Amino acid sequence: MTENIPLCVPSVGFAEEAAVSIALQSGWVAPAGPHVDVFEAELAELTERPEVVTTSSGTAALHLALLAVGIEPGDEVAVATLTFAATANAVAYVGATPVFIDCDDMGLMSPELLRLALSERAAAGRPIRAVIPVDVYGRPVDHHAIAEAAQDFGAVVVADAAESLGARLGGRPAGSFGAFAAVSFNGNKIVTTSSGGALLCPDHESAQRVRYLASQARQPVPHYEHTEIGYNYRLSNILAALGSAQLARLPEILRAKRSNFEIYKAMAEQLDGVRILDPAEGNCWMNTLILESEADATGMAGSLLDVGIETRPVFKPMHMQPAQAGADRSYITGRAEDLYRRGIVLPSSTDLRPEQISRVVDIIVSTCRTRSTA
Repeated sequence: MTENIPLCVPSVGFAEEAAVSIALQSGWVAPAGPHVDVFEAELAELTERPEVVTTSSGTAALHLALLAVGIEPGDEVAVATLTFAATANAVAYVGATPVFIDCDDMGLMSPELLRLALSERAAAGRPIRAVIPVDVYGRPVDHHAIAEAAQDFGAVVVADAAESLGARLGGRPAGSFGAFAAVSFNGNKIVTTSSGGALLCPDHESAQRVRYLASQARQPVPHYEHTEIGYNYRLSNILAALGSAQLARLPEILRAKRSNFEIYKAMAEQLDGVRILDPAEGNCWMNTLILESEADATGMAGSLLDVGIETRPVFKPMHMQPAQAGADRSYITGRAEDLYRRGIVLPSSTDLRPEQISRVVDIIVSTCRTRSTA
């Protein structure tokens, strides 16, 4: 039988197994412990942040960030429309309203559209309070231009770096941009803790506030005392041990991801009407092919599925989602929708073997050439 090739599965081995075993044997199985402390310190060093708080998910990290910067019900938050639902969901958790901003040709929030939104909302007396740019598929957005626009209109930036750990932008690591930045360690991310995330904080005081909220807002007294609503958002010591083992392998993982991209890039360059989203200094987490038409993308995905190769469409933009049916479309140009309709995400596992990626490439090339001669 022909071997199935999944979209993106985690790369774990003996190092991760040993780390989890040590954590279990230590007796620290709760959402606290020495491995949590180590993992947070390692993340802080990697992202050049003063302090990091690990969380139960990247979504939880975004939620905590919005609480920490004071976003309240009725506030408006500029959100990249090309993203996973978690980004917009976190805005809903605090009762705020997302203002979706379309992307550039690479799928990243347009700084020009963001500036327009900030200017028009300010002029109308409804200033945007926060901005959530997203490092889509591991490539950092233009954080410098976004920070400048946000600062000019008094908005705070909360970066969604869920997918970009290990990437860089102008010499700075992903996650170092924004007042806060959230990362994810979900099963398919560049580094995984099975499930989990982290909030990268600007200082000790904000990190303490986040830890307090993430620990059910329990007061430091012997009995259970709560003066405000908190959340059960901390990461377990066992999962933190897994995360540390993964972080130690990050350079190896990044090399493998970049190698996958280079193979797909060489393939795309020999095909008419096909391009691959260039990750630039990104971590090459997911490789995304853009075809000439929606029919071409659907046909390509079908050809690959027929032989057991999994793909996925580019994120369906948030402004198109039924859950966001009432969304303001003032800053939607159609670019995100176009990428969604013409794009497919290719197998991008760290441990993708040479014969597997060759098989993917062969099917894509064959399908494209058959189409061009039809």
